[in-house]
Amino acid sequence: MRQSLMSYRGDSFLRVVLLVCAGLFLGACDAADRVGGETASSAGPFPAVSLTRVAGGFSQPLLVTHAGDGSGRLFVVERGGLIRIVRNGAVDPQPFLDVSTRVRTRGTEQGLLGLAFPPDYATRGHFYVNYTDKSGGDTRVARYRIGADPDVADPASAHVLLRQSQPYANHNGGHLAFGPDGYLYIGLGDGGSGGDPQNNAQNPRTLLGKLLRIDVESGADPYAIPPDNPFGNEIWALGLRNPWRFSFDRAAGDLYIADVGQNAYEEVNFQPADSRGGQNYGWNVMEGMHCYKGAGCDRTGLTAPVAEYANGSGNCSITGGYVYRGAQYPSLQGVYVYGDFCSGRLWGLRRGASGWENAHLLDSGLRLSSFGEDESGNLYLVDFGKGDLHRLTLR
Repeated sequence: MRQSLMSYRGDSFLRVVLLVCAGLFLGACDAADRVGGETASSAGPFPAVSLTRVAGGFSQPLLVTHAGDGSGRLFVVERGGLIRIVRNGAVDPQPFLDVSTRVRTRGTEQGLLGLAFPPDYATRGHFYVNYTDKSGGDTRVARYRIGADPDVADPASAHVLLRQSQPYANHNGGHLAFGPDGYLYIGLGDGGSGGDPQNNAQNPRTLLGKLLRIDVESGADPYAIPPDNPFGNEIWALGLRNPWRFSFDRAAGDLYIADVGQNAYEEVNFQPADSRGGQNYGWNVMEGMHCYKGAGCDRTGLTAPVAEYANGSGNCSITGGYVYRGAQYPSLQGVYVYGDFCSGRLWGLRRGASGWENAHLLDSGLRLSSFGEDESGNLYLVDFGKGDLHRLTLR
């Protein structure tokens, strides 16, 4: 079933319609990668990328992000319940937040999974985390405030806003991000086991297997439902198995969702900035662009991914990334960079004149648990295995 954090999957290159074993990619026997169901066009070569190590010494890091407050700090989330600050390549000795006594990490997909800072964080002074609760492994989304020291949050300020029971220990999702609309988006997996046995992803009466959208900054307690949410509740989109990182293009506002597959295919879903929500991304009817339970499934009303790749050749699970919008590398502008947890391979995805283009960028050798941005739009990669933080650069 390949359902643990240590068994996320992926594999990708251009869709050149090679459904036979070619042995051309690292000597591998790979299925063809598909991009939006069409052959990718050529709009010039993708840039040659490399990595620069920024900091290390983290314990099972899962995320890196910034606060948008002009401080230049990076915040690294550790699965066990610590958030650490990186400043000019140095890791602060004191954690920004320690919630290890609240967090359950018995399963390989449990822990402190998400962190998001709201717009105008410098004035608001609070932020949000997503974790699996110590008492039973259920999902909790909570707000915390900083203390007198801006580098240390108050662990006693916890205010739990959302609770979601988890029937199994895996497929918790856990990512948080504020959209361009100022609302908080929350990714939740289908509840776990294999094949979504409770049919949660297609069930509009549960939050599991969904992308949620809630208003946490308007003063409503615990939160408000945005009036234009498509189902009149927290749900923004459904049909997800285990969204492992989603992100908004900071320039265009488009949304990219990486969804971990079951055994055969990984996928990247896309939602344009002008979307009104309500998309059904297909799980467990579909896995990638394919019927999950065999040929002949009903695809009516389902939104296909813009890219998929087959499992195998050392790949195990997709890790969603970001669209590069930094100023340093113009040739990387507009490229969505994502990767695979097991193999550490990186790929780039972009929209060309005649469709989506996808290309293999680098074999990093990392246990790639997450990507992240700094305030300037530079991209970072998190190595779960060695506990290092790397910056994406060009060769």
